[in-house]
Amino acid sequence: MRTAKRSNKYSARRTTLDGIPFDSRREAKRWAELCLLERAGEIADLRRQVPLMLEGRDGPLLTRTGRRMRLTVDFAYTDLRTGLTVFEDAKGVPTRDYEVRRAVAAAQGMEIREV
Repeated sequence: MRTAKRSNKYSARRTTLDGIPFDSRREAKRWAELCLLERAGEIADLRRQVPLMLEGRDGPLLTRTGRRMRLTVDFAYTDLRTGLTVFEDAKGVPTRDYEVRRAVAAAQGMEIREV
């Protein structure tokens, strides 16, 4: 008995680029662009799937199960022109949960760029 291949809720297609699996073609394309920028010397310290721990006024925010809440962004790197750390997320359809976590990260001073 064969099971039907399950499609993604938001029509994203998993893609592999240079042996690295990505959740979508948009994310893989942005990774390739960032790799070129790093080789050109415009950015440094390029990382994938970076967890940002979310903090509230009274300490770490917790999920219903008691674990620390986090927002995992697709890419993080240092922009060598400004010296700032940049966080990027390749989003097609932002979910309500993502919007809330992004707002909490913004309140902590971490701006997330959507690409």
